[in-house]
Amino acid sequence: MQKMVGIYCAAHHRAGDLCKECAKFLDYAEVRLEKCPYGEDKPTCSNCPVHCYKSNYRARAKAIMRYAGPRMLLRHPILTIAHYLDGRRRARHPRELTRQERLNK
Repeated sequence: MQKMVGIYCAAHHRAGDLCKECAKFLDYAEVRLEKCPYGEDKPTCSNCPVHCYKSNYRARAKAIMRYAGPRMLLRHPILTIAHYLDGRRRARHPRELTRQERLNK
């Protein structure tokens, strides 16, 4: 997410460091990712049955991903391929996980 926010902010706000608005969004996104019930096995957002973000942040994330996603292929091709491969697997809802699977995360 950090790379995508950087691409988006550089194009829409200014070059260099992230603006305050984008830095605030990135901080929020990192907190939400830390609290994700999937842990390290988090699916891509488009395949995830759990909505991590509040509606206003979700709209912002969608705009960032829509803009930066296609540009990631040129700037970060390995991350893009890894993201594509992650998107190919089905995400189980946290309620479908067994008790042991939930404890291991």
